Amino acid sequence: MTPPHPRTRGLVPFALVAVWLVLGALLGPFAGRLGEVATNDQAAFLPRSAESTRVLREQAAFRQRETLPVVVVWTADGGAAVSGKQRAATAAAAALAGAPGTAGTPSPALLSKDRAALQAVVPLRPDLGDRLAPTLERVRAAAVVPGTRVWLAGPAATQADLADAFSGIDGVLLAVALAVVLVILLLVYRSLLLPLVVIVGAVFSLGVACAVVHALAEHGLVRVDGQVQGILSILVIGAATDYALLVAARCREELAAGRDRYDAARAALRRSAPAVLASAGTVALGLIALLLSDLTNNRALGPVGAVGIACAALSALTFLPAVLALLGRRAYWPARPGNGSGATGLWQRVAQLVDRAPRRVWALALTGLLVCSAGALTLDSRGVPLDETFVRHVPSVAAQQALARHFPAGAGTPVVVVADAAAAGRVARTVRATPGVAAVTATGAQGRPAAEPRPADGRVRFEATAKAAPDTQAARDTVARLRTALHALPGADALVGGYTAQQYDTLRAAERDRTVIVPVVLAVILTILVLLLRSFAVPVLLVLTVGLNFTATLGVAALVFRDLFGFSGTDPSVPLYGFVFLVALGVDYNIFLMSRVREETLRHGTREGVRRGLVTTGGVITSAGVVLAATFAALGVIPLAFLVQIAFIVAFGVLLDTLVVRSLLVPALVRDAGDRVWWPTRPGADDSMRTDSVRTDSVRTDSMQTRCELP
Repeated sequence: MTPPHPRTRGLVPFALVAVWLVLGALLGPFAGRLGEVATNDQAAFLPRSAESTRVLREQAAFRQRETLPVVVVWTADGGAAVSGKQRAATAAAAALAGAPGTAGTPSPALLSKDRAALQAVVPLRPDLGDRLAPTLERVRAAAVVPGTRVWLAGPAATQADLADAFSGIDGVLLAVALAVVLVILLLVYRSLLLPLVVIVGAVFSLGVACAVVHALAEHGLVRVDGQVQGILSILVIGAATDYALLVAARCREELAAGRDRYDAARAALRRSAPAVLASAGTVALGLIALLLSDLTNNRALGPVGAVGIACAALSALTFLPAVLALLGRRAYWPARPGNGSGATGLWQRVAQLVDRAPRRVWALALTGLLVCSAGALTLDSRGVPLDETFVRHVPSVAAQQALARHFPAGAGTPVVVVADAAAAGRVARTVRATPGVAAVTATGAQGRPAAEPRPADGRVRFEATAKAAPDTQAARDTVARLRTALHALPGADALVGGYTAQQYDTLRAAERDRTVIVPVVLAVILTILVLLLRSFAVPVLLVLTVGLNFTATLGVAALVFRDLFGFSGTDPSVPLYGFVFLVALGVDYNIFLMSRVREETLRHGTREGVRRGLVTTGGVITSAGVVLAATFAALGVIPLAFLVQIAFIVAFGVLLDTLVVRSLLVPALVRDAGDRVWWPTRPGADDSMRTDSVRTDSVRTDSMQTRCELP
């Protein structure tokens, strides 16, 4: 390719920077506007083909519209009897009929067996969105009965607390992530301009990604909830920073080799683009595989995350090289390309260790990872109870605990059974006889309780109160027993739904997703690695090592979650999310390493290629891993167990990958295997790369590996 004329070659970088400045100004505000199109209504994210989803559709025949119930609980201080307050509580609940935000007639106040509490169910509209919290406050104010304390429990209260947990997520999470990245970059790189340039590029890419996702969500093409929102911000900031550091490190090499700023930026872009594109493609396609999920929020994360990764790579390959071409050595000030550093010396010692005793190194690393992996068998991914969903005190959890102290734990959140009217009697008897069921109520006109069920379109509806709390394994076991018993009734065509059934179906869908998506992600990653490295043995080796890193991370996480954080288990989607992020991002660092090892191998052979590749990439990949780990750790500011668990798994897994797998295990295995690792090709067989390498050697000196790389 003919280089541009010296008088005009500065125009392209200037134009690229100008384009990104315009994009940043126009689209940057969208980074804080995803909340406009986000929904935290969990019913919107149910499995498409689940039995509980079919029940939701059938319920429309029994009442005018779907509702979001809030359970009002009245208690007295010291456990005093509240039986004398029942009439006042019933009147207070009845007064809410027709109030703004309500969607039906509240139930009468029921007295608990211990006569120490009352409860009533107030149906709310399910589409309240931002108006849910004010509506609940009106319910609380209207439900005041002198001499009692009012609690609000049930799905509506839980949904309001979820919305509160995600409120301000755009600004808080972005500020924390950027602050963490900036501090780490300043400490590690000892440069004032480069961290700012990297941060600006990451913010620009996030603005573009959020604008695209906002448009897709506005047109109903994707669904966005608070979890997807938070993960998108972290993913884009982390990936954009990683890709930028790889390009900046390569540009610094070229400047140290004596090129001018324009040639250095062009050479850095040419040499780093394949690794960045392969890395971005791996992560993006891994996320796209989530479209195979039966859970809507998993499917939403797929294209949303892929859009974010694409924007991150675009920024790193256009905005950053343009800025580096304009700034040249000033981008690294006060550090100077070409000066030695302790970081390079450290990685020379690591490379010498790997070169001197590769078998011992990989054996010790492999043993440690296998020991950690054993703990993965103890990880419970059957969901977390409501009192562990939030990592801080929230009103809905306290209210649910108050409800469970005086009523059957499943009160207010019934299991819904829909069946053919001709089998109503048999269905009712079967439900009543099922272990774990405390009571059964038939549905009459407009969904109200009745002595006998009122058919609608030839179907009848029952509500069963479980003895166990609706978010526990015991309640899910009750749902499973109900389905087994009712499905065995001839001619009943019975379906079991409700909140607990939705949890049960979500768990089953998550298990199915892992079975389907994990092999697809591995196949995608293997294919990309084969195309990039033009080998089969190395890609298989890399996929196996990142898979081992994932299981080792789960093993450590199981211990930390149980013994340090106090979690009894994880959300069903946590292992799948952890797999997609860790395997895809883990392959990123191996791509950065092995693409450089292959380049050096073509000129110096496998043994020297491993040594030079490890020295030249060690600092930049490790610092990129630290930045990505710290970025994902920022998810911990959102007080939800799901995101805290994801934050730990990805942060710890990335550090384990960069410090052990990529630094020791993979180089030692490649060094020990020698030229066989490139099977079925042979090192040096690629003439085009050899020609490019010879041209590079005319500019570089053999002392390159002893010069300062980005730490």
